[in-house]
Amino acid sequence: MGHHYLKISNFNFEGQFLGFVSDCDSPGKLKYLRLALESEDVQIKIPKELRHSLSLSLVLGEKIRVLGIKKLDTLTGEIKLKAFRVIPSGVCPNQTIPIQQQKCLPKARILVCQKSGCTKRGGKGLLSELEKILCDRGLSDQVKIEHTGCLKCCKSAPNYILQIGKKEYKKMHTEAIISLLESYLASSHSTANPLNCHMKDE
Repeated sequence: MGHHYLKISNFNFEGQFLGFVSDCDSPGKLKYLRLALESEDVQIKIPKELRHSLSLSLVLGEKIRVLGIKKLDTLTGEIKLKAFRVIPSGVCPNQTIPIQQQKCLPKARILVCQKSGCTKRGGKGLLSELEKILCDRGLSDQVKIEHTGCLKCCKSAPNYILQIGKKEYKKMHTEAIISLLESYLASSHSTANPLNCHMKDE
């Protein structure tokens, strides 16, 4: 039975093609491509219908643009990237959402338990990490961090809850929290909420 995935957002990456990565279960079978971005290298899954053509057309070191879907594995909390289009760099239309649309949405909230048990098990470090990432990505003014009492999940400390609209998310990696927030803040009331789309991996 496959893992269940939650669509977070679409992505539009431009970077340098670093090569293909084979499937661990089938050596020689190209399943992923590696892309060098400004801040990091990422691994992106290639759909079956594109694998053969890309293996013949992509040149190591060339600049490409990859459009795809960013998904959250609800079992592991990991972020997965899957491409639906790979094209030469510079020909993709701008998909940025206007800032005025972002301001239509209410603030998201992150509830962080400040009880001694959570603090001793990494709660303080988690809070500092979240605050730093929010600041670095310019999200501090759009996300409210609330210090709370016990969240009744002491066995899984440190504990925090991400509240987006009427939805709550728990036990997520920090990067997954930020990705969900960025997707939420980039959406508007007039567009479909990408957080409601559940997917299954192939």
